[in-house]
Amino acid sequence: MKRLATLVGCNYFNTPNELHGCINDVRAMRDALLGRFGFDPAHVEVLTDEPGSAVVPTGSNIMGSLNRMLDRAEPGDVLFFHYSGHGTRLPTNHGLKHDEAIVPCDFNLITDVDFRRLVNRLPEGASFTIISDSCHSGGLIAKEKEQIGPSTGTLHLFGSEASSKFQSPRLHQLGDNELGSIRADAGILLSGCQANETSADMSPSMGEGKAYGAFSNAVQMVLKEHKSAPLSNKELVLLTRQVLQGQGFVQHPCLYCSDENADAPFLCQSS
Repeated sequence: MKRLATLVGCNYFNTPNELHGCINDVRAMRDALLGRFGFDPAHVEVLTDEPGSAVVPTGSNIMGSLNRMLDRAEPGDVLFFHYSGHGTRLPTNHGLKHDEAIVPCDFNLITDVDFRRLVNRLPEGASFTIISDSCHSGGLIAKEKEQIGPSTGTLHLFGSEASSKFQSPRLHQLGDNELGSIRADAGILLSGCQANETSADMSPSMGEGKAYGAFSNAVQMVLKEHKSAPLSNKELVLLTRQVLQGQGFVQHPCLYCSDENADAPFLCQSS
């Protein structure tokens, strides 16, 4: 069984939409993958927009890394994608529905439809877990079953953090044949917030300490506090909700996956 990961952090340096904690999120997650979950460093690809980075997280580079993971995947493998950066929502031609998307550093969006197509390529018995610490990240795998939510209500197209640069032409929708091929048990999404919410970037007070995404930081806190036994995907999301509520944040992390995977150990960690 292989464990493969792509980790992406976009701080958008020197732009009006600059963030501060996303690259730190990725570094912390890489440490957790290597130290706790048995990932081989050679199988963990990191893409950040830090000055001097060898591979920057453009839309093309992110999709290239994800496609390479899927090309290498075999039955029973564990695939993981962590994203920290901006997210946004786009209108569809289906009434009030929207497409959720992440915003790479070149603003070439990757949508929930793109993630659904990636999940549909998984070989039987493999898993693909996504953590997205980004605004409007609920529902980032199209048609995945909601386990912890809800992410419904009156929706806004863009959060206050979003730029007009993020806008995209109408998305190509999944056809009926593709919708019919969806395997509901293949993808696992842990989102930093509901689809109609924003996800906070934590900046330390008085210039002390490091900045992190609020959700990513909560995930790391929960993992460190529960070292003795594996946590299920559902337990991890519920505990991060408690952490964020205690810190005064109003975002609500969500879980999208099959019933079976809701109770499965996060990243298939063995006891």
